[in-house]
Amino acid sequence: QVQLAESGGGLVQAGDSLNLACLVSGDTFNSYAMAWFRQIPGKEREFVAATSWNGHASIYTDSVKGRTTISRHNAKKTLYLQMDSLKPEDSAAYYCAAVPDFTGRYGGTTELPTRWAQYNYWGQGTQVTVSS
Repeated sequence: QVQLAESGGGLVQAGDSLNLACLVSGDTFNSYAMAWFRQIPGKEREFVAATSWNGHASIYTDSVKGRTTISRHNAKKTLYLQMDSLKPEDSAAYYCAAVPDFTGRYGGTTELPTRWAQYNYWGQGTQVTVSS
């Protein structure tokens, strides 16, 4: 199993950029598919982006496509979410999540999980607030 710890959130203005990080400890990082979700109080956790165990496949929710990049550095055991051109509607608590992938079954864009219930491990979250 793994432990996840997010960082990099904060209060920014519309149009600014943020680079969130998720440091992973415990099991072998490159045996997990990884994802970012976000949540506003009173709403269900929303999928943002996911990447395969080797970073070769990535998918994004439509609202962030073109201005967000998910990446991972397996040697540093860190997952990233680079968000540009931030909008007030991006304000939320951002969570990183992990699901074991010892067989590589989540290696393609069509296989990557997008529902929060498909992920086994979660961080505590980091708050992003975008002012207009």
